[in-house]
Parts: sequence; C-alpha cells; structure tokens
Amino acid sequence: MSTALLNALAGATVQDLYRELLLRIGEDPSRDGLLKTPERMEEALKFLTSGYEQDALEILHEAYFESEYGGMVVVRDIEFYSMCEHHMLPFFGRAHIAYVPNKKVIGLSKFPRLLNMYARRLQVQERLTEQVAHAIMQTTHAQGVAVVIEASHLCMMMRGVEKQNSTTSTSTMLGIFLSETQTRSELLSILAPKGGR
Repeated sequence: MSTALLNALAGATVQDLYRELLLRIGEDPSRDGLLKTPERMEEALKFLTSGYEQDALEILHEAYFESEYGGMVVVRDIEFYSMCEHHMLPFFGRAHIAYVPNKKVIGLSKFPRLLNMYARRLQVQERLTEQVAHAIMQTTHAQGVAVVIEASHLCMMMRGVEKQNSTTSTSTMLGIFLSETQTRSELLSILAPKGGR
C-alpha cells in the first residue's frame, strides 16, 4: 500500500470508511435507510471485536476456590458468536469445556466469559479452541483441560459452497485428557448426544 494512500486513510474515521464501502458496492449512503448505517456498523464492529480489550488473567483473577474435589468438571453447550478472519462473516455454535482441578476449582461463570473474550476477536475455530484450553491450563494449573467446539460458519452457508447443514467440530485436549485414555473416554461419553436430543 502506498504512503500517500496510507496518509489519506489515516485521516478518515471508521464511519467515513464505511460510507466509502457503501458507495463502492453501489449504494447511496445518503438515502434514508442508510443514513445511520455507518454509525451502527462502527458500534457493532466495536462490540464484536471487544475481546481485544480483555485479558484472560483478569477474567480468571480471584475466581479460584480451594477444594479437594479431584473429579471432572464439565460445562456444556456454552453458546458463542465469533467472526471469521478470512471473510469477516459470523460463525457460531456451542463450546463444551472440561477440566480436572488441581486443589482449586474455578467459578463456573468464568468459562463463558473466557470463551466470549476470545470469540469477540477475528478468529478461526481451530485457534479459538486452543486459546480457551491453553488459557485455562496456564492460569489454573489444572490436571487437564479439554475444549470441544461445534460451529456453523456463514462463510460456508451464505457464499462459496453454500452448504447450510454443515458443521465443524474442533477439540483440544491437554494434560490427563491427552495422556489418559480413560479420562478422555469419560469426557467423550458425557458429551455424546443423548437419545431424543
């Protein structure tokens, strides 16, 4: 990109850029229905990428509680919405997060908060899965952490191959979920679809 173009863009506001985008696709940003669209787009993008302004350590800070519980903890079906970094179209679905504590348990509300933090960035599903798992492992020193995400991607549904019924599953297994077959099998049994679902 040329220096002149960079200088010209540096003086433009986000709303100016959105107005230009509307013009480039053949729309009239001055018509009634689009007058406030650049403002709304800026607000929406700020919300959808608000995860860049958050930190995993701050979310999990003071969320630990001493406990002798050493079994598995599974939080299922945590819904999330994210933006594909390749086309900036949404992908959304459910995450299942499991961990085996190491003398400390975590407040359950922290898992959705952590997932939202990473989801509200430009993402790919594979990286999102790994980021959530590694953040929990590194901050809690759990015996093991597992994250499974199932999602639908509008970049596949609305454009390209246009496959509306396709879903993508990703998983990251750390600690004893990776090293112990029995622990991993127990988790997969818990997550297996039940009759009637």
